Amino acid sequence: MKTSKGFAALFAALTLAATATPALSAKPPNWTATVAVAEDGAHTLGNPEAKVQVSEFVSYTCPHCANFQKQAEAPLRLAYVMPGKVSVRVVHFVRDPVDLSVSLLVQCGDPKGFFARHHTFLTSQSKWLAKAGKLSKAQRDRWTGGDFAAGMRAIASDLGFYDIMAHRGIDRSSVNRCLADSALAQKITAQRDEAKRLGVPGTPSFAIGGKLIDLVYDWPTLDAAIKGSL
Repeated sequence: MKTSKGFAALFAALTLAATATPALSAKPPNWTATVAVAEDGAHTLGNPEAKVQVSEFVSYTCPHCANFQKQAEAPLRLAYVMPGKVSVRVVHFVRDPVDLSVSLLVQCGDPKGFFARHHTFLTSQSKWLAKAGKLSKAQRDRWTGGDFAAGMRAIASDLGFYDIMAHRGIDRSSVNRCLADSALAQKITAQRDEAKRLGVPGTPSFAIGGKLIDLVYDWPTLDAAIKGSL
């Protein structure tokens, strides 16, 4: 009888350990690979329940936006997004046809690759903007002088965007389909309405929890604002 009770107790203990093991060994979510796309086309990276939810208003032809991306990419992801403390939402603030073409291309392909394409175009901005500065007025007039899709393709050809997208695994025909998506172009352009409503003065600008943060335009000041909100 004692032996039977002993086996029963041992079995119960082993069962409890077995049920507890998966919870103890479960890996935390990889929030840096978690991407959500809203109806308005805005992309969010990270924990949807993060305590601090940052919105970044960005223009791809804005040098300050490129500088911010280079400063913020690693520390923002590693210190805040990865542990689920902060989510980052990118809102397009389209200023010109080149900006619009890049906005279409970062949304071209798997949504999970959006933030990688976003990073690629911003960190290579100085190279393709330099190409734009060397073009004649006649060449630039091709961007806006006729059919929408033709103008977007001209920009992509002139500034080397087909090569950038090829390095991200997206072929020319797929790029052309994305550049011809006028409905998405309208949706992207309409994201400026949120910026107007919040009083965004320029790019980059940031909101936390839907409220614009004054005098925050770079990584050190945004870092301080995030720490103050955690």
